[in-house]
Amino acid sequence: MALIMTPVVRFAPSPTGALHVGGVRTALFNYLYAKRHGGKLILRIEDTDRARSKPEFEQDILGSLEWLGITHDGFYRQSERIEIYKKYLEKLLAEDKAYWSDESDQEGKGKVIRFRNSNQKIKFADEIRGEIEFDTTELGDMVIAKGLDEPLYHFAVVVDDFEMGVNHIIRGEEHISNTPRQILLQKSIGAEQPSYAHIPLILAPDRSKLSKRHGAVSTTEYRNQGFLAEAMINYLALLGWNPGTDQELFSLEDLVQIFDLTKIQKGGAIFNLEKLNWFNREYIKKLPDSAFPASIPLKLLPLIRERITTLSEIDVMLKSGEWDWFFNQPNYSLALLQDQTHLTKLSELLNDVHEEDWQADKIKAIVWPYAEQVGKKATLWPLRVALTGKEKSPDPFTVAALIGKAETLSRLTYAQNLS
Repeated sequence: MALIMTPVVRFAPSPTGALHVGGVRTALFNYLYAKRHGGKLILRIEDTDRARSKPEFEQDILGSLEWLGITHDGFYRQSERIEIYKKYLEKLLAEDKAYWSDESDQEGKGKVIRFRNSNQKIKFADEIRGEIEFDTTELGDMVIAKGLDEPLYHFAVVVDDFEMGVNHIIRGEEHISNTPRQILLQKSIGAEQPSYAHIPLILAPDRSKLSKRHGAVSTTEYRNQGFLAEAMINYLALLGWNPGTDQELFSLEDLVQIFDLTKIQKGGAIFNLEKLNWFNREYIKKLPDSAFPASIPLKLLPLIRERITTLSEIDVMLKSGEWDWFFNQPNYSLALLQDQTHLTKLSELLNDVHEEDWQADKIKAIVWPYAEQVGKKATLWPLRVALTGKEKSPDPFTVAALIGKAETLSRLTYAQNLS
């Protein structure tokens, strides 16, 4: 029986911007594949573009991955590996597989190092898209470095993958056109060709490439908006991949157990914010009470859980005054109350409810028959206003249960005396 190679994969972002959700999904698929097969995930910061690479973007990448629970088994920065690339460049130059080319012009660019293209046809098997073939003649003699100390993307990537033992490359389909260049360079340095799997792009609802004009696209933005890491992981895992069942809720550990590259779809995956919101609501329901701000009374938590999509909405709700009725006797006008006719009877009915029975369903069971008898609107509207002072609120039975019997009766008395 042939030995199955233990996978070594890599996630290699450039710190030239905040981590995009597309990058997160790539990192996630690499992580799941490595863990599923007992392999390793290398995190490599590709920061050879000195002008555009920023420390704050690197921190955004590292912080986002840590928040999501996507761990790595090795960490590198390309900017710290210049001497390694230099060694390989000198070797290619010595073997006449690369050469200095004078690119001087009015801008004074000087000499660059070009790779001597053998103009061969390249074939590789993509685990998602099948066999792909390129004629590399059209690539010409590509520039691989601006100098011995300035390797360019394709060359640095190939050297790194070889040095780090990367044998399986899972990345976005936009990199398909890079593959023939990198295979040529692999051959030139004596590296074995890794396996490839190019995953589909994440698309906006209009099927264009997902960008900032469609709303938030960086992981940090979603985190700041109050989305949970578990919801992001769950949603992004199912964006372009399906386990083949109707189950939708998966923990990171669950996904490791079932992830299969062959179940990644070929077509672009549509980013659906409503679906992400649904996942977030599901995970908010699972949060322990301790995960919520200590300023929120425990009695309110079940109601708040039902009404929010993201955690950031809690602060908005509290500042808007939506929950003021819980903390204080509301102020409102007789015009809003509309009718005081049935408040005395409601007080009598509720006064007979025992403290141990003071629950929303039992309060409703006492009030409802009377409301049906004399008119629901004429009864329930003034009850709602008396308890909350608002046109819109949770149902009055829930409100009564939350504020307690004594406070409910006190507010009904206040409403009866309003003039």
